[in-house]
Amino acid sequence: MDEKPEGHTDGIHKEDQGKPVEVEEMHSLNISKDDVNKLEEGNKEDKDDKHVEQGDRMNKDGDLDSKAQEEVNETTREDLAEEEQEPVFDGTEVPGMQANRSSSTRSLNPDPEEEGSVWPEKAVALKNFVKEKGAAVTSVLRRLSLKRDGVEQANVDVDKDTSDSAKLGEQAAMSPRTAERSAWNPLNYIKVSRDTDSESKAEQGKNIIEESLLPIATKGRIILYTRLGCRDCREARLFLQRKRLRYVEINIDVYPSRKLEIEKVSGSCAVPKVFLNEVLIGGLSELKGLDESGKLDEKIDFFISEAPSPEAPLPPLPGEDDVSDIGPVDELAVIVQKMKATIVVKDRLYKMRRFTNCFLGSEAVDFLSEDQYLEREEAVEFGQKLASEHFFRHVLDENLFEDGDHLYRFLDHDPTVSSQCHNIPRGIIELKPKPIAEIASRLRFLSYAIFEAYASEDGRHVDYRSIHGSEEFARYLRIVQELQRVKVQDMPREEKLAFFINLYNMMAIHAILAWGHPAGPLERRKLFGDFKYVVGGCTYSLSSIQNGILRGNQRPPYNLMKPFGVKDKRSQVALPYPEPLIHFALVCGTRSGPALRCYSPGNIDKELMDAARDFLRAGGLIVDLSGKVAYASKILKWYSVDFGKNEVEVLKHASNYLEPTDSEALLEIIADAQLKVIYQPYDWRLNC
Repeated sequence: MDEKPEGHTDGIHKEDQGKPVEVEEMHSLNISKDDVNKLEEGNKEDKDDKHVEQGDRMNKDGDLDSKAQEEVNETTREDLAEEEQEPVFDGTEVPGMQANRSSSTRSLNPDPEEEGSVWPEKAVALKNFVKEKGAAVTSVLRRLSLKRDGVEQANVDVDKDTSDSAKLGEQAAMSPRTAERSAWNPLNYIKVSRDTDSESKAEQGKNIIEESLLPIATKGRIILYTRLGCRDCREARLFLQRKRLRYVEINIDVYPSRKLEIEKVSGSCAVPKVFLNEVLIGGLSELKGLDESGKLDEKIDFFISEAPSPEAPLPPLPGEDDVSDIGPVDELAVIVQKMKATIVVKDRLYKMRRFTNCFLGSEAVDFLSEDQYLEREEAVEFGQKLASEHFFRHVLDENLFEDGDHLYRFLDHDPTVSSQCHNIPRGIIELKPKPIAEIASRLRFLSYAIFEAYASEDGRHVDYRSIHGSEEFARYLRIVQELQRVKVQDMPREEKLAFFINLYNMMAIHAILAWGHPAGPLERRKLFGDFKYVVGGCTYSLSSIQNGILRGNQRPPYNLMKPFGVKDKRSQVALPYPEPLIHFALVCGTRSGPALRCYSPGNIDKELMDAARDFLRAGGLIVDLSGKVAYASKILKWYSVDFGKNEVEVLKHASNYLEPTDSEALLEIIADAQLKVIYQPYDWRLNC
């Protein structure tokens, strides 16, 4: 008897529409055997030539060679021991492997045949995994061979050779087109025009459109006063944008002290209010009146060449009306700072492994006993209190804190935290941690203000350039620093959902502004897996928030591993079961993703259902009744396990959010077993 593939349903056929956007980039992930052999042969030839020239010198400096190789071996062991890559989905679909192989929580009686069909998929995945890791091992071996060749420059050439070998391996793994685009910088791919990247347009047409959308260069300054949820304020923004006028927005809900400023000048705190330098234009009606009479153009012509006077309203000042840096100093943080300056922090060996920037538990106990005048047992208890507040942790998480030869590491000394986390720029903050509910509320409020000011009304387009230079975004960066040592384990489901969805969406914007928009799967893997925050003493990437927290620690598509292991402390934060509707709320900066919006814990379920309706009715699921074809977003394919145990259940789940007539027609076609499913190509371009 032939085995059916997992999720197979009679009468339903599925295929991908056309050639996916990422097909060309998919092939660039695999390094062929011939490429690897060429690299190894080239290395061998270079090594033979150099050995002939440097044989005598090698014999003379044998001790230096042994020492240098030992350093490389230690570095290699450290890299392999501490840099464990978490599973990340970068948009690459592995042929012969289902997107999700973990059984759905709705599956009550799994079919043995379907379970058996999982093993061939695992074999394919393991084959690809070994191929990928084989390339990494080749790179390590090349590092060692190059190290032997350059003995006199051991301390200089190792880094250079390692960089060169990494570049060669990366170039072999990427197509020429991807390699050219790999040197991406922040904002390089954030275009002003939303339509000029269409390949069908002529280059001259592109230049004309881009030039016509650029803001007018002026010496003056426009100040627009607004508040949250104001329809006239939204119209005023659109009016100024159509006029190609760059403006600075001051939201009086975000900056409450500015209410007095506009009330003093205009006699009222009603908004919107528009200032051209120091001249008050008025509200939306006054703005339109001047435009209809032609007087607005005269004022703009004068404003272009005239710099603002000292009487003109100022843009928001850094830290204005911000409570992020306000609060009592944490006495424990002061003790830890003194502890850092006193005890010996260095690289140490522990259980045949090397760990960087560590200290001994016994040395910490010695310091605490002397500094706090405590007995040794009391000092251990005090150290456990510091560890529970996330100031430091055991390098292998074997215990909270104990006396003896155990190794511990300060939070900001952790290599992952110091190299990949972007909310701890100046080390551990010294303010006492605020309740997570308060921080989540301020984050939600600020996200709402940013989305309203710098995103389109439908949430499909984001003005990244304006966000990058705004004081609101600078305030957001200060808020997320407060997450370093908060308590998130005991958050209720609704608060946890809203908090992590809002954090994910703002974190994705932060990642794009810091690293630029990824051009291919390798860069997407870096963006989703390596850009991290410290939250409650643990590190979280975009992938771990989505798949670990919000999906209840489910495997990412086309991956074998779960984000969190059994002993991972982050598993205590994960939701108990997957939340399928989060896929219509998480925005990673792509055009095929859902709309950007803010979510609140009080109405989280209703807001998620609204987001699902908007996404699916706006093209996420299109039903052709005459052809009996459903054109579905690939989100429903990649995360199908969250919606149902097979394709029929996924479509039935999605039909709940379509228009009633479309939903009824779709269910009838499904019942007749005549539906054909075509998955839409995913557009990874930036949603600007």
